[in-house]
Amino acid sequence: MTRRWAVNASPIITLTKIGRVDLLIQLCDELVIPQGVADEIQNGGYNDPAVNWIRNEGQKYIKLVDRIAPQVASWDLGMGESHVMSWLITHPDFEAIIDDRAARKAAAILGLSVRGTVSIIAMAKREGYISSARDEYEKLVNVGFRISTDVLLKALKLADE
Repeated sequence: MTRRWAVNASPIITLTKIGRVDLLIQLCDELVIPQGVADEIQNGGYNDPAVNWIRNEGQKYIKLVDRIAPQVASWDLGMGESHVMSWLITHPDFEAIIDDRAARKAAAILGLSVRGTVSIIAMAKREGYISSARDEYEKLVNVGFRISTDVLLKALKLADE
């Protein structure tokens, strides 16, 4: 199965903070960072590890989104989320990597495939890219990622832990 992902800012920011942005590249066959997402990240500050990554290695994954799809615009989401979902509308073989609750709800209603940072880590564990999902989830929490106990328990089960 070919994996094609369009990634929003939050997963990139969070995964760079814990030193695991490599999982996005390792786990999928084609990675796209819509220009609006790259712009959001670069507006975050010069010392942010995601800014450094997007300006260097991440550059090759940035793609222009010509316009925000009307059905996406009606949700009044952020620029990054809107660009990711607009990419999916014109590229239906892609899956969105988004953590934002409102954007995930909009994607579900629009029939777009979506997963988040938590499931990326579970997938990485199941496929042998990391030895412990629990350790990575702990790192996420330590850098300010919010995850409920219920979601964490479900994620650990998905990760076979």
